[in-house]
Amino acid sequence: MRGTPSSSTGREVFQDCSGGNSRPSRPFGRGGRYFLLLTVPPSFSRHFNWTLAFTIIGLSTIAAGVFVLNRCISLPGRTTKETVDQMERVGRDLRDAIVQITQLQPRVTISNRVYFEQNSPIAELALISQTIEVEHEFLHTWAGSTKRLRLHGTYTAKAGFDLGKEFSVTVTPETTIVRLPHAQILGVEQNAIELLAYENGFWNPISGTDVQAELASLAKLARDRAAARNLPAEAEESFRTQLKARIGDTPPVQVIFYQTPRSD
Repeated sequence: MRGTPSSSTGREVFQDCSGGNSRPSRPFGRGGRYFLLLTVPPSFSRHFNWTLAFTIIGLSTIAAGVFVLNRCISLPGRTTKETVDQMERVGRDLRDAIVQITQLQPRVTISNRVYFEQNSPIAELALISQTIEVEHEFLHTWAGSTKRLRLHGTYTAKAGFDLGKEFSVTVTPETTIVRLPHAQILGVEQNAIELLAYENGFWNPISGTDVQAELASLAKLARDRAAARNLPAEAEESFRTQLKARIGDTPPVQVIFYQTPRSD
C-alpha cells in the first residue's frame, strides 16, 4: 500500500512552491534572461557602420589640416600686401602734405619703386620773411677835401628752399625719410632807401660810382644781418612743424636736410 506523500518532501509540492509570489527555485541572475538585459541588441551592431564613422572623422581631420596649412602658407603674402598698402598710404599722405606746404610734388619712392616724380610750378619757396633795417656811412678824403654819404635802407629778407634741388620721400618697411636741401637766404629785396647825408668835398665830389657802391654795401649788410638772425634754420624748423601738423607722429618721419654747393 503506497504511502501518502509528505507535504515537505513531495516533488509536486516542491515544484508548486516555485510559482506565484514565492521566491524562485533558482537564484535570479544565473539564467539567460538576465544576460540579454546587459548586452547590446544585435540589431544595433548590425545597423551602425563603424567604418563609415572612422572615414568621416578622418576626412574631417584632413580637411581641418588643409585649411590650417593654407592659412599658414598665405599668411606671409597677406602680411606683405598689408605692409605695401600701408607704405603706399604713408607715401601719399606725405606727398599731399608737402604739396600743401611747398606747392611741390616730391619724388616718392616706395620699396625702390618710384610712385611720383618731382615737379613744381615755382622755383623757390620762402617760408620765413623778415624786415631788416640797416645804415651805412661813406667817408672819403682826398687832398684835404672830404665827401660824406650816409644811407638808411629797409629790406625784406626771405629764407626757404630751392625747389630745383632734389626733394624726395623714401618709404621702406624700416623707415620713412623726407630729404631736401638745407634752407637758405633766397633773397634780400630792397624796399626803401633814405638819404641821411650827402656832402661833397670842394674838389672831391660824390660820384655815381660812390652811390652804387654804397647801395651795394647796404644790401650786403642786410644779407649779413639776415644770416646772423639764422633765418634758414627758422625756415627748416617751420617746414618740420607744418609737416608734423599735417601727418602727426605716426609713422615717425625722419627729415634730412643735405648740403648743396653754394652759389654766389
